[in-house]
Amino acid sequence: MSNALDDLFARLRLATAPTELEALQNGIWQLWLTTDDVALDKELEAGMRALQAGDHTLAINYFTRIIQLKPDFAEGWNKRATAYYLRGEYRASLADIAETLRREPRHFGALWGQASIYRQLGEYQRALLILERLQTLCPHLPGLHEQLLSLREQLEEGGLE
Repeated sequence: MSNALDDLFARLRLATAPTELEALQNGIWQLWLTTDDVALDKELEAGMRALQAGDHTLAINYFTRIIQLKPDFAEGWNKRATAYYLRGEYRASLADIAETLRREPRHFGALWGQASIYRQLGEYQRALLILERLQTLCPHLPGLHEQLLSLREQLEEGGLE
């Protein structure tokens, strides 16, 4: 999986066309969403269904079980971070994002979420640094350029930290 993932990320860095970006990101997500364990894949699917249904507590329970059974599976941490975020528990979400990034430093979904949380918490400089890191992975990610400009303007105008 690592070689395929490395190849997709190398291509993602160079991609400029929206359809190509989307195809490469989808390919990366497919690899990230594979646990290599049929039972865990079912747990992951159930957790994602719970998340889509808005049952964040049930989703957190599924993702916690996955994390306990396979702690090196980055996407278990990322999905639980998403559930915590949707429940408004930003600090818990940030802790799980850190675990996701420890396992997969190129996780653009986790980086995007981390920057969003820091922005919501008023930590604009931290959000900017994360988005700049994201820019090295995927310079043409839709919406990234606008977010970077917006944050830089906020920091310049208000002298915000």
